[in-house]
Amino acid sequence: MNQFEAALDGVARQAEARIKCEEGDFFNDEGILLCGKCRTPKQVKIEILGVPKTVMCLCKCEQDKRDAEEREWKEKQEAMKLANRREICFSDHRLRGWTFDKDDGKNEKLTMLAKNYVENFKQFRQEGRGLLLFGGVGSGKTFISACIANALIDMGYPCMMTNFSRLTNTLNGMFEGRQEYLDSLNEFSLLVIDDLAAERNTEYMDEIVYSVTDGRCRAGKPLIVTTNLTKEELSRPSDVRKQRIYSRLFEMCYPFCVEGVDRREQKLEASYAEMEKLFDWR
Repeated sequence: MNQFEAALDGVARQAEARIKCEEGDFFNDEGILLCGKCRTPKQVKIEILGVPKTVMCLCKCEQDKRDAEEREWKEKQEAMKLANRREICFSDHRLRGWTFDKDDGKNEKLTMLAKNYVENFKQFRQEGRGLLLFGGVGSGKTFISACIANALIDMGYPCMMTNFSRLTNTLNGMFEGRQEYLDSLNEFSLLVIDDLAAERNTEYMDEIVYSVTDGRCRAGKPLIVTTNLTKEELSRPSDVRKQRIYSRLFEMCYPFCVEGVDRREQKLEASYAEMEKLFDWR
């Protein structure tokens, strides 16, 4: 027996060790072992270098079982990958569950805008176009932005949702590599900056805000920004530093006024009403 034949025999023995004859299995007229469950071959006849061989193979039910196990493994791997991407995207774990199916539908135009953005994200990404969502407190800007990010993560796009206060805290805690950190933000397909103008109003903060927005613009990467500022405040900022920032945002993002009632206030009122029932006022 030469080395090639020895190797083949080794493979055959390994297959026989994995695929065993079980109760109910039987041989057909050709001497081929069949599965007692699905009645398909567990052996196959082949010819190698003119020498006939009978080797083990997977029957249909065993192949189906292995295919199901492989699918389950791939699904688990994909679920772990998505969970990891959500963990990277959202420092606030609550936002990981904010998806379109949780939308109350009170602002149909906003929902339509967000879903269309997700549906056409490939083109928006190529053009580096994002959204500037402005409006009153509690109108749903943060929620709908998280819905967009979650939907894109499900589609395989890495996203990051943060705010400038958090970015600044991270930068202040770094002794080196600050520019590398800022550059790394451009590795995300979508960057969402929540609550612009809630950060401290300092020259240092404005430089960080401009650096991030300008970096996304130069990299041709889309950006979604939410803010409680009015259109007037965005269009006519009070100083030159803000003017640089907002001008960049209007260049990159489609502005959309998010109108509606303060959902936070409504939730608080509902919560207080439930508490009053427990207090049992008389």
